[in-house]
Amino acid sequence: MMGTPESFRLDVPAADIEDLKARLARTRLPDRAPGEDWAFGTDPGYLARLVAYWRDTFDWRAQEAALNAFPQFKVHLHDIDLHYLKVEGRGPNPMPLLLLHGWPGSVYEFLDIIPRLTDPARYGGDPADAFTVIAPSLPGYGLSFAPNQKRFGIAEIADCMADLMTGILGYRHFAAQGGDWGAFTCSALGVRHADKIIGIHQNMLSLNPADPMPADPTPAERKYAEEVAHWAKEETGYIGIQGTRPQTLAAALTDSPAGLAAWIAEKFHVWTDHTGDFETVVSRDRMLANISLYWFTGAIGSSFWPYYARLHGPWPIPAGKTVDVPFGYAAFPREIRRPPRSIAEKTYTDIRQWTHMTRGGHFAALEQPEALAADVQRFFRTLR
Repeated sequence: MMGTPESFRLDVPAADIEDLKARLARTRLPDRAPGEDWAFGTDPGYLARLVAYWRDTFDWRAQEAALNAFPQFKVHLHDIDLHYLKVEGRGPNPMPLLLLHGWPGSVYEFLDIIPRLTDPARYGGDPADAFTVIAPSLPGYGLSFAPNQKRFGIAEIADCMADLMTGILGYRHFAAQGGDWGAFTCSALGVRHADKIIGIHQNMLSLNPADPMPADPTPAERKYAEEVAHWAKEETGYIGIQGTRPQTLAAALTDSPAGLAAWIAEKFHVWTDHTGDFETVVSRDRMLANISLYWFTGAIGSSFWPYYARLHGPWPIPAGKTVDVPFGYAAFPREIRRPPRSIAEKTYTDIRQWTHMTRGGHFAALEQPEALAADVQRFFRTLR
């Protein structure tokens, strides 16, 4: 069943904001293990400062207004009320672009990049590069969540996104861009709905790290294998718990805002491109806006579901399948995994652009919105 889109405006009740502050005031922090800051996860000293700032200084209403500055909608689709931004492009023939976030992100990742994509002339660019941007909250995330609704894996998310773009919004063909689970969803669209896709641009590759390496690897392939081994040993704990016991973790993080902040802030520390202070590349206010959205919507448990689906089902790009639509990739130097092109070409058969970015990490739209927007524009310029 498909519904009719209705305008939406975010307005968190004042009582919920006061409840958050009261909970933060009662935070009980852990002790600090011996060793370097962040060596064992979120640094308790940093968390204490973050909690105090969230409680006493952070202005949720300002961040709420920043989101409400963009046109937002909700539509009943695939048995949920799906939230999305739709920002019309300013140019002679804007291309529809589906812009997809991942975990632990939200549409708050896109507030700086959307104007660059929809109105390039405002930033000294060519209006012919304009996109009309559709940026949904992924099903089960943020404002696309309601208690006890059904859960979505990547295949189901991709089908929902295809129906949003074609069935609800009426586009025959559309472009797609994403990172993290948004990248996986883009790739799944390229497999499941290739006839609807103009092209895909990603800032993360949806490659299975368990795939065997070549028998005679190149130096780049050997380095990638070493990175995957380190990743599997040191960085996959969150996947294990979110993908096997999501309900247990959800109980803790739905009840404790400090716990939620620690769980998410650690990913910003590890996955961004910085020299010691990640708030130099992602502002504290924008990160807290993202965390607050998880808190106010109660969506953290539902947001884990793609991990559960991944560990209990097939890889999002099924074995033997390839992504055959035009493909562009922005290779940021601090992305969590960095496969060489020779590995990527086994899955993506029509790579038309591969850009080695000079700075940036996993949260590319937050860290480097200007560079990412320019790369997206350049890729799709030849597909218009």
